[in-house]
Amino acid sequence: MNLEVTHRPVMLSEVLAGLNLRPDGVYVDGTFGRGGHAAAILQALGPNGRLYAIDKDPQALQAARDSFAHDARFTIERGTFAMLEGLARSKGITGQVDGILLDLGVSSPQLDDPRRGFSFLHDGPLDMRMDPDVGLSAADWIAGVSERELAEVLKIYGEERYAKRIARAIVAARQLSPIETTAQLAEIVAKANPAWEKHKHPATRAFQAIRIFINHELDDLRNVLEQTLAVLAPGGRLVVISFHSLEDRIVKRFMRDHARGPAQISDLPMLIEKFTPTVRIIGKAQQAGDEEVDHNPRARSAVLRIAERLH
Repeated sequence: MNLEVTHRPVMLSEVLAGLNLRPDGVYVDGTFGRGGHAAAILQALGPNGRLYAIDKDPQALQAARDSFAHDARFTIERGTFAMLEGLARSKGITGQVDGILLDLGVSSPQLDDPRRGFSFLHDGPLDMRMDPDVGLSAADWIAGVSERELAEVLKIYGEERYAKRIARAIVAARQLSPIETTAQLAEIVAKANPAWEKHKHPATRAFQAIRIFINHELDDLRNVLEQTLAVLAPGGRLVVISFHSLEDRIVKRFMRDHARGPAQISDLPMLIEKFTPTVRIIGKAQQAGDEEVDHNPRARSAVLRIAERLH
């Protein structure tokens, strides 16, 4: 088995500790990426342990086959992690999983490959799909989206304060010529953004928003979080790494609501008394240490949260 990977897995030691790995345990890596976390999990498992992985990206599946094809303890399925409960049912592991890892967002190899169209730092076709065989590319979506919907996407998913102004500029530009490359889009957004943030490219929020929307990232996250309750065994751990506030807010709220009760009943003693927690939160939110950030700048924005299934 080839354990060499092409990127640095974020917060690896914290992930392994959070999963509370058992040699004979059953685990799910919902975002295989290039297998950095998966390789370390497999190293900690004994011959009776099992690791099931999921990824949308065909390149990730090829990396999995290259690295783990001969490891009988490992299985990978192509698709979104929102298929978690269906996967567990098909494998007969519903309610028996000892740990689930979700490493959210786009992977470093995806960002670094200009052909994938995720980054404004590298000119390439404006695609942004994690699964290039499913749905509209970013270029196709931008070609047909209304100015109003585009502004809403930029505001909601990118928290972009100049969403209307940028949307207006994109729609005006596409009337002159199709927007087909990342460099084109980045230049349009940069010119339309009147207040550049220090140490941040002016197109950062726009690219984030379009990528999240195109890949249904937040909808899939909400779906998978609810599914984890049926899939985890009592004592099983859920470990989630988020890279921006929208993701982390969803994860934090999910864990809090199932550990302490939904916010809307917090001031209603009678309802709180009837509430039965399904998870307990393990420790506080964690961030990558200075040494890791120095070696892997992508880890700077990572936030890791852990919850444990109670019953």
